[in-house]
Amino acid sequence: GSALKLFCRLMGDIDISEVEPARVLSFIAGKGPVTLTWHRKFYVLRLFYRFAISRGHATSSPLPSIVPKVPEPFQAYIYTTEELQRLLAATSILKIEGPHVSRLRADTFRTLLLILYGAGLRLGEALSLTLTDVDLSENLLTVRNSKFFKSRLVPIGPRLAAELHSYAGKRRQLPHPAGQDSAFLATRMGTDISGGYAEQIFQLLRSAAGIRRDDGASYQPRMHDLR
Repeated sequence: GSALKLFCRLMGDIDISEVEPARVLSFIAGKGPVTLTWHRKFYVLRLFYRFAISRGHATSSPLPSIVPKVPEPFQAYIYTTEELQRLLAATSILKIEGPHVSRLRADTFRTLLLILYGAGLRLGEALSLTLTDVDLSENLLTVRNSKFFKSRLVPIGPRLAAELHSYAGKRRQLPHPAGQDSAFLATRMGTDISGGYAEQIFQLLRSAAGIRRDDGASYQPRMHDLR
């Protein structure tokens, strides 16, 4: 339904017989490479025009006759141990401070990467951890209201616990605007780090570490692949 509404909106207030093949192809293809979205739009319109022709609203279909191959299923990137070490080392470039940059930015993002890799958390889950959620006496993380609105306990190993303990000591230097409910991985003001900013920093780190795909895929290694 949403695809048909978008199609009608982009074609404008015209009769179905006036829809030109070039405009239909532009709607299906978009501006990027061929993805599953290309095929979803194509099959929705194919059924739509099949219906229109059967009811006499159209005499032919303006859809392209050649359908590109469906892209290969998405494959997560598997980081090697050496790549992970380079990625963690790259966080040192974040030590450059500015008037609006936390002095703990390098430590914070190094700790974020370790949590994603060592505890298997999603990015949003890691960024939502509060000081209360990180129980270093029990080596336990509490993930609240994650996917499907469920909460869970995540045990962590001694090496990750040691890293979090070290960061926790530094984190005390930053403000605690919500007391113990303040963000564990925090900005200079002690507030949550946004997912968009984290992704932006990760792209910078990945580039500095020289990590990229060489298998022809249209997407590069992601932070979520650490999970």
